[in-house]
Amino acid sequence: MKLAFHGAAREVTGSCHLITLDNGYNILLDCGLYQGRDEEMDDFNATWGFDPADIDVMILSHAHIDHSGRIPKLVKDGFTGCIHTTHATFSLCSIMLRDSAMIQERDAEYHNKKERRKAKKKKGKKYKMKLREPLYTMEDAARAMNQFVGHGYDRRTVINDQITVIFRDAGHILGSASVILEIQEGGKTTTIGFTGDVGRPNRPILRDPVPLPEVDWIITESTYGNKIHQEKPDEIDRFLSILKNTCLEKKGKLIIPAFSVGRTQEIVYMMDRLEHDGKLPHLPVYVDSPLAVNATQIFGGHPECFDSDLHQYMLVDDNPFGWNQLNYIKRVEDSKRLNHSKEPCVIISSSGMMNAGRVKHHLYNNIQEEKNTFLIAGYCSPETPGGKLRAGHKELKVFGEMLEVRAEIEVMDSFSAHADQQELLQHLKPHAASAKNIFLVHGEYDKQQALKSEMQDTGFERIHIPELRESVVLE
Repeated sequence: MKLAFHGAAREVTGSCHLITLDNGYNILLDCGLYQGRDEEMDDFNATWGFDPADIDVMILSHAHIDHSGRIPKLVKDGFTGCIHTTHATFSLCSIMLRDSAMIQERDAEYHNKKERRKAKKKKGKKYKMKLREPLYTMEDAARAMNQFVGHGYDRRTVINDQITVIFRDAGHILGSASVILEIQEGGKTTTIGFTGDVGRPNRPILRDPVPLPEVDWIITESTYGNKIHQEKPDEIDRFLSILKNTCLEKKGKLIIPAFSVGRTQEIVYMMDRLEHDGKLPHLPVYVDSPLAVNATQIFGGHPECFDSDLHQYMLVDDNPFGWNQLNYIKRVEDSKRLNHSKEPCVIISSSGMMNAGRVKHHLYNNIQEEKNTFLIAGYCSPETPGGKLRAGHKELKVFGEMLEVRAEIEVMDSFSAHADQQELLQHLKPHAASAKNIFLVHGEYDKQQALKSEMQDTGFERIHIPELRESVVLE
């Protein structure tokens, strides 16, 4: 049996791992989109390290695009098998893959318009246009959904006479799961645990992550391998301090780039509870993302993922994602009005890394105003606008224009849906001596090295950080 790492190897995005049995049967774990801006990774999303037609079955840990975003291309390029995942992930992918396809189509259209304008300016001189095809279309995304199969947590699913799979709640986003594979081969049973993305204990909305059972091999994320998150009580006080300073004292806008699924709902739920307790200032709050609006509706349809605190809160507030001052924005015209409005307000908009979506327009229109604040609530790839702001850049190129960063930049990693270093260690602790090897994926290399060192200091014996396209034999 072989395990090959075709994505999120010494990188945070593009999760994709291939297990090949001795009889040639291929199992793909995740099929994510690479979302950074590293020139060395330019062709990652368009190419494969394997033939999609050779994949027999796919297992999806959760709906985030860096884990699911290349599925329509996988199907388009020849994959015909089933995609096994949880019920809530099935629901979220139905809107998220369609949204991703729309972005692919728009990006290609915008690029091609620029190329045709360049050709026109040449006025007959030779110019070879570099036209671009979308990675996949909305039609491709719809076709891929036909191959999804939803499952409940903690139920043993038989893939074939060799393979069973169990999904355990990973507590990361709605429907997120760790994956346990039991594989019969050569007269013995091999067990593989894939964490997907590990959530955090004691976070709102979702249940706590459930640890993996004892397994032979582990593939684990390592996003915050070198970091400890802020504690929850300080998080709420600090958030209110930032909001009041920006909106009440400076009369500016608090702009929160947030992924449409997971972080947006968590921030909205936190503000809903603050409003319920009379602690939230009387200000307009806008969720400016059609995908976030649709995703929030899906949240209401999956109470099986909620923790006990949310179930209790819903006894006194049957809509934990809405109050009178909260406005969900779908129409482009309404979003554009926000760009030019001078009223103090809170704007929650996607994407979380500010490399696409409506928040990029809010960035363009508001980054040069000192009274405004951008609150970055989680991880951003270094080459994205969010990553550059986190790193302290004083200038930023947006839509081809170099802008001075005058707005205040705040970072709150406590909102992260990823376990930090110590939470990962606790999650993996039962396997310190028993696992044949623990593979660190879904993390930047320096953070993975820090996590590996900490793991070794606390009793973990066998840890490996694979390179992209590396293949190992599981014996």
